[in-house]
Amino acid sequence: MPPYHFPEKFLISLYVWLLLLLFFCIPCTDAANGLDWQTVETKYTIIHYRTQEELEKFSDKIRYRIEGPVLKGFLFFRGSEDLATTVVKKVDALFEKAQQILDMRKNIKRVTINIHHDKEQLHQAYQDIYNKPCPVRAWYEYAHTTIYININDMHEGMLAHEMAHHIIDNYFLVRPPSATSEILARYVDSHLKK
Repeated sequence: MPPYHFPEKFLISLYVWLLLLLFFCIPCTDAANGLDWQTVETKYTIIHYRTQEELEKFSDKIRYRIEGPVLKGFLFFRGSEDLATTVVKKVDALFEKAQQILDMRKNIKRVTINIHHDKEQLHQAYQDIYNKPCPVRAWYEYAHTTIYININDMHEGMLAHEMAHHIIDNYFLVRPPSATSEILARYVDSHLKK
């Protein structure tokens, strides 16, 4: 008796079903694990995060006081407004301070901030983009207009430094050399609290 061969239509149908299964089940798994990006939009940024805890930690790590009367700063309590509003105020104040330090005030495209949960997530994002191991703690990618940052290894100076890269790269008609941009971004980081 000759060996039985599956009809070609059956094999094609099987492949299609497997592809559909993969296409629909992989996103469902990510959603079930809480891996979808959530968004908070500010005047200057679009912040992507995955969990409420990450956003809270992000807010806590930005210890930059909004400039204004001392009394206003003294009476500002975290519980007095919702978390998103607090983050918006802190991030926009930090961005404006970076612009002020650089003396580069100009309307530019908003920058996206991708908050990664840990070093491994950040390194995976770097690997996915550049196809090589990650040598940095955070970075700004001009082509994507995005700051990539690890929530467990950040502070307001680091975020202001990456914001400065965005401001510098979008202020001039021609982008300055990366060494020049790095010097100016370090200047912002070091003069943030002066």
